[in-house]
Amino acid sequence: MVTFQKILITGGAGFIGSNFIPFFLQKNSTTQLVNLDNLTYAGDLSNLKEIENNSNYTFVKGDICDRKLIEKLFDKYQFDGVIHFAAESHVDNSISNPGAFINTNITGTFNLIDVAKSHWMSAPFQLIEGKENNRFHHISTDEVYGTLGETGLFTEQTPYAPNSPYSASKASSDFIVRSYYHTYGMNVVTTNCSNNYGPKQHDEKLIPTIIRKAISGESIPVYGDGQNIRDWLYVLDHCKGIDFVYNKGKKGFTYNIGGKNERNNLYIVNTICSILDDIIPNKSSYKNQITFVKDRPGHDFRYAIDASKIENELSWKADENFESGIRKTIDWYLDKYNN
Repeated sequence: MVTFQKILITGGAGFIGSNFIPFFLQKNSTTQLVNLDNLTYAGDLSNLKEIENNSNYTFVKGDICDRKLIEKLFDKYQFDGVIHFAAESHVDNSISNPGAFINTNITGTFNLIDVAKSHWMSAPFQLIEGKENNRFHHISTDEVYGTLGETGLFTEQTPYAPNSPYSASKASSDFIVRSYYHTYGMNVVTTNCSNNYGPKQHDEKLIPTIIRKAISGESIPVYGDGQNIRDWLYVLDHCKGIDFVYNKGKKGFTYNIGGKNERNNLYIVNTICSILDDIIPNKSSYKNQITFVKDRPGHDFRYAIDASKIENELSWKADENFESGIRKTIDWYLDKYNN
């Protein structure tokens, strides 16, 4: 008889989660996934159409801040693991409405890990029989480390220095997860990733916005002088990294996942416009639509991740560079916006 592992995925209708679930189900045919998502602005069930009828997949609409719901789900499914994507994640929104970020990212994470502890552990450092391999995987961001100058990379030892309500709330959630390892001996892992891009990202994010504005003939907004630098990670490469860490990562460890693709925002917008000029040429270059807008408050200058730990210890590596991944991304959005 096949034993099914049961994993709770939170925020699985969002950008990264909705890429991860189909990938993970295809790779793990004896795993049952329960996707808990509140379907706020960033969650979209159409992102999961390809697996909505999969017998190993269940969707539950609900809020991770609803502790009674979390307890009910744990009682019903007796989860063997949690992979926690659910988060408010848009920095601009965190500036205008920080309260939602505090609730979801801090209180929601506490609810999840505390309920998991009560179902998996009888006392600090004492696991209930049969729960020895249960694991809580927390998905976080490189923004908890703050900003870099023109040189250097974030490592797992970089001190936290969050600069926005979003990154501060994610830093807080990271510390909660860390504390449950050190205080209770829970089997936790955390991954901090660089900027993701690819299919299924919300329209408000940078790359979908550039593509959408370009093909609709609108101004393409670029913050400040466009020199802010990010390390870009193709979303499927991130999903593969999460799979590696969930299955092979060391208990209590943090792993940084980055693409080694540092590009500034001006390069991003120019590259996308050049590709669009090539595949759907307009009367004039899409670059003529680029406009510079007032920079946002507290805009971090540069993020870049040193991913050598996950590369060396778990043999993960990114398959896509930015130039290959962005073409796949553009093709996906053109198909979306033209249908």
